[in-house]
Amino acid sequence: MKIKFGASLLSWITPNWTPEFGYYAIQKTAQSGFDLIEILLPNNMDFDTKTVKKQLQENGLDVACSLNLPKEAHIPFYPKEALALICKALEKTAAVESVFLGGVLHSGIGVFTGNPATTQEKEIVTNVLGEAAIYANKLGITIGIEPINRYESYVCNTAKNVLEIIQNTNAANLAVHLDTFHMNIEENNFHDPIIASNKKLKHLHITESHRGMLGEGTVNWDELFKALNQIDYEGNLVLENFSSSIVGMQQAVSLWQKSPHDAEELAIGSLNFMKQKIAEY
Repeated sequence: MKIKFGASLLSWITPNWTPEFGYYAIQKTAQSGFDLIEILLPNNMDFDTKTVKKQLQENGLDVACSLNLPKEAHIPFYPKEALALICKALEKTAAVESVFLGGVLHSGIGVFTGNPATTQEKEIVTNVLGEAAIYANKLGITIGIEPINRYESYVCNTAKNVLEIIQNTNAANLAVHLDTFHMNIEENNFHDPIIASNKKLKHLHITESHRGMLGEGTVNWDELFKALNQIDYEGNLVLENFSSSIVGMQQAVSLWQKSPHDAEELAIGSLNFMKQKIAEY
């Protein structure tokens, strides 16, 4: 396996990007021993790529970017707006010399119609992501599509949903971006989606069932890492767990219980856990 260990921006700060907090997250990620940071781009795209690129280089970090579509860019309702936002995110991704943009790129988080996605809605999503893939290809970027749980989206909940989009676009630079928190809710197990995704899996959010310390929840880590070994996984393992020790995090991600670990304990302990599991398998 060829793996880079990463930490999400949200391991250190709330989703609300500021230059000061972003720099803090970059420093903490490097100091904690990670190879890479995943930067969740702000929806307003107020993001100084020149400064961030320099900070990444000074701290010896690689970078992956992500974007979570807001309600006003829900693809089935607002395809033009969604495509424009994704393309802006791709430009920011290229400007920090990243080759990957992941995240919730299929729908606006929290938007529902009260029904499953229709054939027409799926076609709109496929068309928009197909157009985005063409632009991304010109920039040398792979787009990873992250399925999320039923309480946050009705459009794309499973690896199978993502693979259908990829198949229908026939875009070589569309990939699967999985998250163990959402898998724990939507998938039958942690093995089959990884095997089905195979080489299309390029990015994986590693987090516990309760978003806390790896190994202290209900995720079947042995099943997951065995499957990663079986496909000879080449990609990023990015920690995305949350600590209530971060001011504003409880409100930002509905983390109502107090965390038993602060952010640094959570990050370093989880990184060691990931490395131990890779060594086992």
